[in-house]
Amino acid sequence: MQARIVSAGRGVRWLAEGWRLFRAAPFGWLAAVFGYWLVMSLVSVVPIIGPAAAAILVPAFSVGFMALARAAGHRSPLELRLLFDGFRHELRPQIALGVLYLACLIVMLGASSLADEGALAHWLLTGQRPGEDVLQSAGFLGALLATATLYMPVMLAFWFAPPLAAWHSTGALKALFFSFAASMMNWRAFLGYGAVTALVTLVIPFLALAALALFAEGGQLPAAGFVLPIMILLLPTLFASFYVSYRDVFGYDAAP
Repeated sequence: MQARIVSAGRGVRWLAEGWRLFRAAPFGWLAAVFGYWLVMSLVSVVPIIGPAAAAILVPAFSVGFMALARAAGHRSPLELRLLFDGFRHELRPQIALGVLYLACLIVMLGASSLADEGALAHWLLTGQRPGEDVLQSAGFLGALLATATLYMPVMLAFWFAPPLAAWHSTGALKALFFSFAASMMNWRAFLGYGAVTALVTLVIPFLALAALALFAEGGQLPAAGFVLPIMILLLPTLFASFYVSYRDVFGYDAAP
């Protein structure tokens, strides 16, 4: 196993290739995404331990989406069982990664609470949106900035870690190290990928929604009716693009 350095141009194309993998089997992808939402929603509603358990399961499900993308790349059927591929290969390292991921989330939310007295953490944990006065406060903006800053190295460490642990048997800690190192080696590709992803997920929908609102009667437009179809198409594309980045950097495309 050796990480490769790919160009910034490859990173720019990761999202487009993710879209191509989604188009290869859209119904299979949508079934998997809805299945994932259902499982995580059921787990999250369990009192006390639900949200923590959901966070611990994230790495294993990441492997499942990688397996789905790999199958789509080979034009194989996208069976729903592939979503649980991470639970069949190296489960103990996946759980270890999940526990470490949960610990990182706790540290980030704790750090953000120092800036806004827990408003952001309460929103993320309970789903209850703070008031406008809180959202526009300097403390809340500081909490957002602190969380984003702390999450960046966490994201890079966990980007490749689940498939490395599942398909290369590296163990949890080595997978985190290799993932972070490979991501830093390919910072140009990640910068290009991040720019394209931000453009597609934030800038274009915002501009389109603003333009539609100008022509809507009274300037009102139900945002949910516009955002939901975009999210349905975007989430599988993002999941597939994660696999494309892994395939480019580690050159691994065969079944384990």
